[in-house]
Amino acid sequence: MTTHTHQTAPTQFVEAKGIRFAYRRFGKAGGVPLVLFMHFTGTMDHWDPAVTDGLAEDHEVILFDNAGISSSSGEVPTTIEGMAADAAAFIKALGLKQVDLLGFSIGGTVTQALTLAEPQLVRRLVLVGTGPRSGEGMATLTPEAQAIFGKSYASPDELWQHVHFDATASSQAAGAAFLKRFRLRSANRDPEVNEKVAPAQIEALSRWGAPREKPYAYLNAIKQPTLVINGDHDVIIYTINSYILQQNIPNAQLILYPDASHGALYQYPERFVRHVSMFLSE
Repeated sequence: MTTHTHQTAPTQFVEAKGIRFAYRRFGKAGGVPLVLFMHFTGTMDHWDPAVTDGLAEDHEVILFDNAGISSSSGEVPTTIEGMAADAAAFIKALGLKQVDLLGFSIGGTVTQALTLAEPQLVRRLVLVGTGPRSGEGMATLTPEAQAIFGKSYASPDELWQHVHFDATASSQAAGAAFLKRFRLRSANRDPEVNEKVAPAQIEALSRWGAPREKPYAYLNAIKQPTLVINGDHDVIIYTINSYILQQNIPNAQLILYPDASHGALYQYPERFVRHVSMFLSE
């Protein structure tokens, strides 16, 4: 077990494909590492410490900024497959032969593409608040997402309370608690992403979500055990997409959390950690 936590793990760097990737490693070393893939315009510091530190009790956790994000150099690819190729190069640059992947939102699309491209690299897959190619409402930002991202907020952090949490009083209260944890790491935080990131990620998501023939057939090729988790009322990537993933990935199971939207993992961090740790240890 390393002595570092989400709050204290130093930012390290590794070179691959001419990109200087920023990453942090902490937790219980010795097993298969768990690599976490972040949501739209997020950095290493957008993870909830209750989730990352909870997972680190039983697993080595690796957080990273993919190409063009925050502390990493390079440009953000405009395809999900390009992001997956960069991520695979990062993982290999660390000398890792096999990893578990946890992808949240756009991160979940990248982990799907990476698993298809490099199946030997991936042992188990956790997909959170995400969806398949040509998923329902995924060709563009959903109307609800456009409204949330289009508003102005008293504090920039408040945006995430509305992205990740349902409009109910109980969910918003969980969101307020998340915002306090969100800022627990006060030193050496990742800078916010630059203005090039959102347009590139939106273009990549639009290509991923575009209609196509037999859109879900590709999921049959994901043979790894897969855990799909979401809230029962995700308005950012509609919850139905989690069901589509579970129905088309051969060895997948689905958990939906009640009274929860996109950030169900942040609303129920202890429950989420318990479910993921159980799945990874099977």
